[in-house]
Formats: sequence, structure tokens, C-alpha cells
Amino acid sequence: MLAKRIIPCLDVKDGRVVKGVNFVGLRDAGDPVETAQFYNTQGADEIVFLDITASHERRKTITSVVERTARCVFMPLTVGGGISSVEDFRTLLNAGADKVSVNSAALKDKYLISRAAEKFGSQCVVVAIDAKKTDDGYHVFTHGGRYDTGVDAIEWAKEVEALGCGEILLTSMDADGTKQGFDIPLTDIISKTVNIPVIASGGCGSLQHFSDVFEKTGADAALAATLFHFRELTIGEVKDYLRSRNIWVRH
Repeated sequence: MLAKRIIPCLDVKDGRVVKGVNFVGLRDAGDPVETAQFYNTQGADEIVFLDITASHERRKTITSVVERTARCVFMPLTVGGGISSVEDFRTLLNAGADKVSVNSAALKDKYLISRAAEKFGSQCVVVAIDAKKTDDGYHVFTHGGRYDTGVDAIEWAKEVEALGCGEILLTSMDADGTKQGFDIPLTDIISKTVNIPVIASGGCGSLQHFSDVFEKTGADAALAATLFHFRELTIGEVKDYLRSRNIWVRH
């Protein structure tokens, strides 16, 4: 069994880390490279950069962030936001990203997953799934949880695995921002459905929430943002707590 991973997520806008609620009231939170270095020294297992502006003309900004970060940290970097082509994968991987995350583009053209996997390897391809419970099961949502695609999240998880995705970044839109804990039922069913790693995201607010998601689901990693950015918990505290619960994490 692989060690469980703890992953901070950095929202990047115009080359800066920002904090906000549902992308409203964004405040500058520092230089992304310096922030990544801080998490590197804390023992983060990976970093996720989410380019929240993600328009074509700003692609050079996030590419520059990745290049500068890759030169000074020694943990895997995943980049997401606005990825729409194999060329976008190439640009970011060449800049130093280890993995590239796609969401809306994969829903529009699912074969982007297989084309990228064939070109760069499945280990480079992460599919982000934003899911919310509806009257007839879990659906995949886009646009920050505002648009219901009607796609069944469990079936989509199976399909992206079959297409060559190497990892799923699963965010519960119901739990996101609540700090009431990860969505255990959703994470459990997705992680049992696929044979690739699942990163749990959305809702973490305490040490126990980290242990819950690892003890009650098959999640391979847990992602958090505000909790770490506001120094409510450090990665070291999370890992020490998990070790006390006999959950295997890296030092």
C-alpha cells in the first residue's frame, strides 16, 4: 500500500496566489513560488496549482510560475485550469509540471484524455471531477458547481480511467467550503469504483477529517487549501496526527 499524500492547493491569478470564497472577494496571498517553497519545507507531498483566470493570453503567466517553482522545489507539481489541448499539456510539462489536470475540456472532448495519455503517459493525466448529489445520484458539475452537466459522476470516473487517466481529483461541491469534512459517501464509492488513485477534495476543516477520509474510504490523497493557507493547521501537524492513527504518510 502506498503512503497517503497531503496536498495543498494554490489558486493562482495573474501570477499571484489568491484567497477567497467561491472566487469572490479575492485577496492577494503572496508569491506562488515562495508559497510552494514554504509547503515544500513543511513536508507537502505535492502541490496543485489552479490557474483560475486560465485564459489563453494568461497561459504564459502560469507557465512562468511552474518554471520558477520547478527550479526550487522537489515535489510533484500538478497544474490545472483552462487546459484544452495536448499542446497545453506539452507546454506545462516542458515547464516542469509533473501532472496536468483537465476538467471541462475532458467533458467536451473525452478523447483529449487518451490523446494526452498516449503522448505523455497516464501518470501525467489527472481528471478533476466536481460532483454534487442530485435526486438521481451524483452528477458532474462545472462552472464552480453552478452547471449540472447531467453526467453521472460514477460512470464518468469509470470512463476516464478507461480512457487513460492516471488519477482523479474528486471535489464534492456539497462539502466544498463547509469545513464540515470530506464527502465520505462520494469519495468511498468513487475510490471503490476505479483502480487509479483518487484525491479527496472539499470540506476539510479539522485533523479528524483527514483521518476520516483515509479510514473510511479508499482515497489515496487529501487536498486542502484555506486550512493550510490561513495556518489553521500545518502539514506537519496533519502528518503527526495521521501517524498517531496508524495511517502511513511520508515524512
